[in-house]
Amino acid sequence: MGLVASLRVIGPGRAGGALSGAARAVGWHVEPSLGRADDLGSAAEGVDLLVIATPDAAIATIAASVPQGSAVVAHLSGSLGLGELGTHRRRAALHPLVALPDAATGAERLAGGAWFAVAGEPADARQLVESLVADLGGRSFVVDDAHRAAYHAAAAIASNHVVALLAQAQRVAASAGVPFEAYLDLVRTTIDNVAELGPAAALTGPVARGDWATVERHRAAVGDDELAGYDAMVELARRLVDGDLP
Repeated sequence: MGLVASLRVIGPGRAGGALSGAARAVGWHVEPSLGRADDLGSAAEGVDLLVIATPDAAIATIAASVPQGSAVVAHLSGSLGLGELGTHRRRAALHPLVALPDAATGAERLAGGAWFAVAGEPADARQLVESLVADLGGRSFVVDDAHRAAYHAAAAIASNHVVALLAQAQRVAASAGVPFEAYLDLVRTTIDNVAELGPAAALTGPVARGDWATVERHRAAVGDDELAGYDAMVELARRLVDGDLP
């Protein structure tokens, strides 16, 4: 931006703390964070960017509590659009496409080349959040309000659902007396294959081979409480084999 940019965060939790720490590390001036008990009357004054880093359900209420000011007012939600920010004249969205387990780890990841979904109006508001991403060494893409929910659903599938799926692998492995750690290199190389080849070419295993006898042996072995999840993934693998790609 040329001159040092400034940031204030409302919501000093994991995401807000991670963004504050990362921005500070790359030279932004970061004002102390504000919490739910603080006066928000001048929150949008004296900084370039005010970020609402609260749970999604509170964003609209917090935005309405902040008087008009000079700052771009942004939120960190992945699924919500700019409408949550009400009548603020300069509005933006900045969603980091990275898991933030705690503020310290999150700050390192946000300053380590992360991807961000951005939006903003007018153009200078979007440019400000894009400049923060650039200062963090990250990459950004624009997601408009109409596509925010689909974008965020894909993020949940890519992260949260993968974690849940690996928990199922852990349970089934335990039933066979096999340590879960033995599968982690398989997971890592699979992700590498997807990154290099794409999902369709990276798919291996019985569904990719059309080996339905093995699939049936799996179904008999995994147990009734795991069968619905197994069958759902078999169906997704079958769709991939059938060429169901974007």
